[in-house]
Amino acid sequence: MLLSMTGHGEARLQDDRWTVEVDVRAVNNRHLKFICRLSDAYAALEPELERAVRETARRGTIQLNLRVERPRRAEDYRLNVVALTSFRDQLAAISGDHAFNVPLTDLLVLPGVVEERRGPSADPHADWPAIEPVVREALAKFQKSRGDEGRAMADELLDLGRSIADHLTEIKQRGPEVVSGYRDRLSERIKALIAERGVTLEAKDLIREVAIFAERSDIAEEVVRLEAHLAQYRELIEGPESAGRKLEFVVQEMGREVNTIGSKAGDVTISRAVVEIKGQLEKVRELIQNVE
Repeated sequence: MLLSMTGHGEARLQDDRWTVEVDVRAVNNRHLKFICRLSDAYAALEPELERAVRETARRGTIQLNLRVERPRRAEDYRLNVVALTSFRDQLAAISGDHAFNVPLTDLLVLPGVVEERRGPSADPHADWPAIEPVVREALAKFQKSRGDEGRAMADELLDLGRSIADHLTEIKQRGPEVVSGYRDRLSERIKALIAERGVTLEAKDLIREVAIFAERSDIAEEVVRLEAHLAQYRELIEGPESAGRKLEFVVQEMGREVNTIGSKAGDVTISRAVVEIKGQLEKVRELIQNVE
């Protein structure tokens, strides 16, 4: 089953203890590149997260965002009495009135008056058993989205393969006609020369000339190899694993055979079929760039 290298998945857990949010998304890359964005207190979990991602994907640039937030508590905040008193005394001194009274609400917004003091962070590895299921859920959704897109790509790739096979059948049927057509044209020219100039030509000379042309324009081997590559192409698409790199190699070989057929055949009908196949192969290349 083909898998797309692009996909998205997210999961969320919220209870009285905390809120955990995981977001996974990916874009194309020939290799696996892992990018992780974490809440500061959970940076130590990056190896576990990367391990989980590598169990899911083999190619692509994959970004995983993990956000963990805990409810605010009263003990998280504290007044800096020294700063508060300093601001009050300085304002009174500036006013020249020691009985000067400033509303507390105005003083509380001054820098450093209210301090946020969160308790020491717990060991993030101790929280991993609770966080991991959320990560796995996001990765499962991510994998499903890649599979859905992969199935759509597989259908399109198979359609393109059938189109290539149809044009190849046309080439295969036209091949023998190219030689016989050359033989007939050559015979007509020789007859015209004989009638015009009275020259003679041995039958063996005609046969030798036709044989040389047949050998030079023979595309039977290329057709057989291209048929074999098409069979492997279908097997890879319908196989149990996603084989993007193997598909790239097979399509590269298909392109070589098609180029050889086009250069050897020397026939308008075959050349048109070759152009059509090249157009289909270009579409195939664009699609498989997104296959894992």
